[in-house]
Amino acid sequence: MLALGAAPIARLDVGVDHMRSAKGLLRVCLTADPDNFPACVDDADAITRTVPARAHAMRFEGLPLGTYAVAVIHDENSNAKLDTFAGIPKEGFGFSRNPVIRFGAPRFAAARFAVSGDANQQQITMRYIF
Repeated sequence: MLALGAAPIARLDVGVDHMRSAKGLLRVCLTADPDNFPACVDDADAITRTVPARAHAMRFEGLPLGTYAVAVIHDENSNAKLDTFAGIPKEGFGFSRNPVIRFGAPRFAAARFAVSGDANQQQITMRYIF
């Protein structure tokens, strides 16, 4: 039972599949701010995590109900950035709802999903260009 005036909270389970290797790290950004997706750089409310690449799942607990998007980078060489060649990612990336990727990262609207109720899930398929 919620206390009077308390905001409902929920859990989000994120799974990651189609990894090229278990080397390096997964860098994850969960945000509700369209202006800071997918980087989460200026979003004080974003939740960022860095986990070993062999961890194919993570859980976010205590989330307020709302609309979110997730971005994942497979930082295979653990250098804390997405390596590119001529602007094209050399490392893996993925987004909630697995939107079609054309030129650049998808907009928040293409990756957004609602967190409602207690348990929510997103399964992200990693993509590699090189």
